[in-house]
This record gives sequence, structure tokens and C-alpha cells, in this order.
Amino acid sequence: MTLDLSTLYAATGTAKLADLPGYEARVREIVPAGADVTLTGPGPVWLYLRLAHLLHGRARILTYESPVTGPVEIFNHNPH
Repeated sequence: MTLDLSTLYAATGTAKLADLPGYEARVREIVPAGADVTLTGPGPVWLYLRLAHLLHGRARILTYESPVTGPVEIFNHNPH
């Protein structure tokens, strides 16, 4: 699944550190255990880092994708 981080704070237009618990709760709701997840979209580095940490142990594969880098694998816990 692809998660555009900007959708987490679309209502305010700017990610706020004070709202981090809400962003984390939303990600827990929408990302099923064992999913292959791609993080993308505009967002602050702290939000990318925190969500990567949150998804470790929940997602099977985590990838970051930007127009500049293309896909970059963050972790892969696929046993095959």
C-alpha cells in the first residue's frame, strides 16, 4: 500500500509535532499487519522517521519513494 504522508495533515496544511500521536493512530488504523508499505509525499523528516519506526515490526517491507530518488527500500522482513 502507498501512504502519502501529506494526507495525514491535509486538514491543517502543515504537519505539527503536537499532532504526532494522531498521525500515528491514523497509520495504525490504515496499515494492516504484514503489509508492504511505501511512504511518499511531502512531509517533514521527523514524520517520516517516526512513522518508519512505528511501522517496523508491523509492515513486512517498508519503502520510501520520491521523484528524485525513486524507490528506496528501508527494511525488508520478507523471508523469501
